[in-house]
Amino acid sequence: MSHPVLSMVGTPARVEWAERIKLQVDAEFQRVASAFRTVAAAQTGDPRARTEIILAILEDQRLTVLSRNEASYFIRHWQEISDQVRQLIVQDPRYPPPEYPTKTE
Repeated sequence: MSHPVLSMVGTPARVEWAERIKLQVDAEFQRVASAFRTVAAAQTGDPRARTEIILAILEDQRLTVLSRNEASYFIRHWQEISDQVRQLIVQDPRYPPPEYPTKTE
């Protein structure tokens, strides 16, 4: 996905740097989404519904992050991509709690 350089706020050098980071951020969101889509394809019922909720959260977070136009945001928060995408998912209030098996005796 391409994002116009002119919409980014910052010095020309920081904007150029942030635009490169932004492309990497988009690729990371796409990588995570692809993994969840693969998981969802093998699921049914409640587990699949939970994964679909996570995919919706992921897309909403992707759009929110990529709509930011401050070069400093991408440089500060995304220069080193680690677990930011996972954190955005689990911190979302729509994130479904994990399902734990119940003991049956």
